[in-house]
Amino acid sequence: MISSVVLAVVLLQAQSAKARAPIDLTGYWVSVVTQDWRWRMVTPAKGDYESVPITLEAKKVGDAWDPAKDEAAGEQCKSYGAPALMAVPTRLHITWQDENTLKVETDAGMQTRIFHFNNSKPPDTAPSWQGTSMAEWEKSGSLKIVTTHLRPGYLRKNGVPYSANAALTEYWDLTTERNRDQWITITSSVDDSQYLRQPWVTALHFKKEADGTRWDPMPCSAR
Repeated sequence: MISSVVLAVVLLQAQSAKARAPIDLTGYWVSVVTQDWRWRMVTPAKGDYESVPITLEAKKVGDAWDPAKDEAAGEQCKSYGAPALMAVPTRLHITWQDENTLKVETDAGMQTRIFHFNNSKPPDTAPSWQGTSMAEWEKSGSLKIVTTHLRPGYLRKNGVPYSANAALTEYWDLTTERNRDQWITITSSVDDSQYLRQPWVTALHFKKEADGTRWDPMPCSAR
């Protein structure tokens, strides 16, 4: 006979990710830049790699950064890949694409991230700016996302690189203040043995907006 505890676990696992969600991340959100202002709000100067633990190989790549060449090659979105995108000043529009797929759109760069739950990994495709993101709900209530299968890009707009082998791990947490303001905190870690001497860890903050009236899609920019 199946115990009540085992049955409860089985029933929980059978539920969709949307039904199991311990927090509601849907809606419109705006990034609040409270740290790293000089690297996020403006394009850093060439050679400014402060606070990113880059390797010598990464420095060589960064020193060769040329936005005009990126534009000529149609590579304006190199600093809008998943490892860098959440640090771009932007608004997010988060919706459920289906019961096991969460969609995150940005107005900056007009990018779309897709988070796959329940091991519902899509068929293999070519590496992309947003890669393949596998998501799961943590017991703590956090949303954990691991992103791989990335197209090489920039951690910062001034050419600080990440490689095709980079892996991004994120924890998304939701808090509600006494005045009912809601915030998402994204704690992320980029692992890349080719271009980083150690994981690069950041914490980013987004505040919920009442609606999408300030949503302002803009294409990627290399400068």
